[in-house]
Amino acid sequence: MSRKIALVAGENYHIYARGNEKRVTFQTKKDYDRFLALLYLCNNTESIHLSDHPDSELEELLDIKRKKELVDIGAYCLMPNHFHLLLHEKTEGGISKFMQKILTAYTMYFNKKNERTGSLFSGTFKATHADTDEYLKYLFSYIHLNPIKLIESTWKETGISDKKRAQTFLNSFSYSSYLDYLGQERKQKNILNASSFPKYFDNLKDFESITNSWLDYSNVKV
Repeated sequence: MSRKIALVAGENYHIYARGNEKRVTFQTKKDYDRFLALLYLCNNTESIHLSDHPDSELEELLDIKRKKELVDIGAYCLMPNHFHLLLHEKTEGGISKFMQKILTAYTMYFNKKNERTGSLFSGTFKATHADTDEYLKYLFSYIHLNPIKLIESTWKETGISDKKRAQTFLNSFSYSSYLDYLGQERKQKNILNASSFPKYFDNLKDFESITNSWLDYSNVKV
């Protein structure tokens, strides 16, 4: 299946993919950590094989030196059966090559671990063009608020029943870049290259305030 939009160098895109037949693609912490490591290592014009680092933990893998990056990653979020990325196409074909590398590598890992064969993700990865400043800024909130669905699945339609609980959950969810934007010191920040995106947030409190302000609304497309 082909995408309806072209991926153009110098532009920003919301990239997402869901498990085939809504299959859970991240079953354990090890799975999440594997994908996080691949987000970093596959963003590289040269190949780095995790089989060469069999005993390395996530923090060690995120310290491996890379060559030229294929894309800039502005935000990410891993959910049990899908993921979201905000990517900047650095050079022509960069996003496609990056996604091919990461989806192939993770599928091979997942299939071997679970003794299965076949595709893991549903079709070709999806992409939307962040073609306006307003939409690009909105994507930082959209991507980082996805985990709320894990505790309040209908919050977009009915609103948040417990905003404090939702904020606490976001502050403890480690499989997105939300904590990096809050200034938490962790190796996962090496995945990001936020400096390639507009500086929408003057400070950490501004980021938290703008993102969490969406929790005051219901019937929003987040």
